[in-house]
Order: sequence, then structure tokens, then C-alpha cells
Amino acid sequence: MISWQSITYGMIKQLRHLERIQTQILDGAVIDYGNLFSMAGVYEVQIEKEYRMMKNRRSILILAATGVLLGGLGCNLATLIGGSGSSGTGEGVETAAAATVEAFNTRAVFETLVAPFTLTPQQPTSSGQFPAATITSVPITATPIPPTPTASQIAVPCNRADFIKDVTIPDGTIFYPEERFTKTWRLQNSGSCTWTPDYTIVFSDGHAMSSLALVTLDETVTPGGNVDISIDLTAPDDPGDHAGEWKLQSNDGVLFGLGSAGEKSFWAKIDVKERPKLDANRPGDFALNYKSARWESSTGVVTCPSLAEDFKNGAVFHSDAPKLEGGYQDDEPAIVLIPSDGSGGMIKGRYPPIRVTVGNDFHALVGCMDNSPDCDVTFELSYRVDGGAETSLGTWQEKSEGNYTDILLDLNALDGKDVEFILTVLNNGSSKDDRVFWLSPQIK
Repeated sequence: MISWQSITYGMIKQLRHLERIQTQILDGAVIDYGNLFSMAGVYEVQIEKEYRMMKNRRSILILAATGVLLGGLGCNLATLIGGSGSSGTGEGVETAAAATVEAFNTRAVFETLVAPFTLTPQQPTSSGQFPAATITSVPITATPIPPTPTASQIAVPCNRADFIKDVTIPDGTIFYPEERFTKTWRLQNSGSCTWTPDYTIVFSDGHAMSSLALVTLDETVTPGGNVDISIDLTAPDDPGDHAGEWKLQSNDGVLFGLGSAGEKSFWAKIDVKERPKLDANRPGDFALNYKSARWESSTGVVTCPSLAEDFKNGAVFHSDAPKLEGGYQDDEPAIVLIPSDGSGGMIKGRYPPIRVTVGNDFHALVGCMDNSPDCDVTFELSYRVDGGAETSLGTWQEKSEGNYTDILLDLNALDGKDVEFILTVLNNGSSKDDRVFWLSPQIK
């Protein structure tokens, strides 16, 4: 097999032969153009044959340059022949000279392309044969490009957090004005430093929603560990979308949060709505209109409906099929309540005013819910007229003892008045197991 080095040497040898012919043209020598074109044709056939044997990109590049040079020479020869019938004097010589300059320019392109390869000239042997040329590859150097830093090479900040999820109160949760709720986030310590119990959660921006200025973490969280952090909030009075932002603060006072650099806040976003009005057709159905009431406990306004049973702050729910004490399941709707804990713990719902007429009665069934063995509460019905003082219409104590109380009250004394009715449950000292119901409370 013929090596690409020997082929390249042969090509260069042929090109030098062609250059000598161009020199003769410039010197005014008489050229046998027929022989010259025949020779060029032989070179072309030989180069084409050698091209097929090339499998190397660099060889193809050299062949391309050779083709350019031969093309330039062909043009020059054509110009010489077509421009003068003389042997190279006068105008024909000038044309030949100009064409030769163009050919040398073409040669310069070729030499640039083959520059990365150094050809070591060889002398012919005694037999007249040239030995294979020695071609040394000249390495091409390039400015090194620094590698892109990987995640492991980027410095991890001392204090940084990643958001895992909203444990409570997802974005857009609906509240009524002044309702209290507890927002809980699950965060991961994605920094390099341990969070200590004296780290704090601090308000950063937006609406504080009556939160404390700072809340201590009260936990140790090592790098990579998760923690649930909670703050107590209160919905603003004004209806609309409200958002508050918080960050963490280290024991040396450095604020930090989420993001690659730990500079972003985590937030609570809620939608405050006006409480619905009483149903126009059934304004005296308290279970149907339970969302129209403002529910509050000894700790503040209670979310309605509540998100979970809360024996500390109180809770309110609606049930279409409550399971009463002893396991009996009723098919009438009920308001299920849990009073707040501690001394004076209670929960009450204040309804918008209702016009009372002659013959109206208040009726309800009250008691403890099933599976509430330590339930011990006092029910109370009271009212208020024109923003005056509250007046009690009656109280009823209930324990988990298998009995219910059926309430029926005559309201004729309130005829013609717009009355705010208030349903109350007192905890009798503790809210343990105090799950109770007002079954189908209504004015008829």
C-alpha cells in the first residue's frame, strides 16, 4: 500500500515541476503547450488516483490545495495561449507574468495549508529514484479552556435552607377576616453549619399577619436534616390576597433562607374572603349557615371550618351525618365544636342578626360525640340586640354518659327584633376529649 507521506511528496515534486515551467514562461522561453497540457492531464489523473487512496483528513486537505494550484496554473496557461500567438514577448509576456503572479498566490495558499507538515528534502539515489519523503508532523497548540466547575466544586454556604413542602396552609387557602391559623413549613438544612435551638424565624417582608417578631427554632438540625417550623398567624381584616415572607436567623444574627446563596425568603400566601351572608330562604338554620358566624375561642378567632382538631385553640366543623355518643349515627346536619384548653377555655359562634317573629322557637339536640370518654362541657345559648350586652337564654351541662339534651325555647319575647344569636361551649376546666355537637340547631 502506498503511504500518504510518499503520495504527498510526489505531489509536491509535480508541483515544483509546474513551477519551473512558469519560470520559463516569465523568461520568455518557447513552450510546447501541447506537451504541457498532456503532462497536466497525466498529473490530474495521477492526483485523482492518489485521492482515492487517501483516507486521512489532512491528506484530503492537501489534495484540495493542490487542485486549487493546478486550477490556477491551468487558467494561466489558457491565458497565455489565448492572449498571444507569439513565443512569449510583448503583450503575451505581460499577460503571462500577471497570470504567474496569480499562480504564486495560489501556491501561497497551498503552502499555508501544508505548513503543519515539514518535508525533509531527499537526494535521488544512484539509480535515479527518490526515496520516500520523511514528513514530520508539527503539533498544533491551542489555548486550554478551563473546565466548568461541577456542583461538588462550588462552595456550600454555612447557612442555607431548601424548601421541602407546605405542611399546613398551602398557597391560596381561604380564610375569613381575623381567623387564626398556624403555618408550618418543612425545610432542609442544605448549608454546611448545624442549626442550633437558638436560631430563630424572623419576619422579612410583606404582611406580618400579626405574627411575633421572631420565633425560636428550639431544635438542632444538622446539615442534610429536615425540620418543621411553625408560626401562628391571623388573617387580615381586608378581603383579598395577602402574603408574608420569613427568613431564618443564625445565633450570630445572620439572616438566611432559600436559594443557592441562601438569600430568598419562604412565605405564607392566603386569600381573605368576606363571610357569606345568611341563606335568604333559611336564615334561621344555624348548621346550614355555620360559615356566616364569627367563631372565636379564648385564644382568638377560629378558622371555619378548621383544618384539624385543635384542643388547644379550639375548632369548628360541619357534619352531615354525625356519630353521636354511644355510636348512634344521625342523618341530620350538626355543628361539631372543640373548645380551647385551660381555665376559661371555650368556643362561641356569633351569627348575623335574624328578624324574630311571633311563634318562633329555637330547637336543637346537644351532647358529646362518640369516642370522647372524658368529654365534660357546658352548652349555652345567648343573644344580643342592637349591639347591646349578651343575654343568656339557658345553659346545659353534658358529659360522656350516654344521654343527650333536647333544647326547645320560646322566642316570642323577641318578636319584631333583629337578634344576634350566640352558640357557646365551655370546657369546664379542660378541653380533653371535648368533641361536642349542636344537632340541627334552628329557629322555626
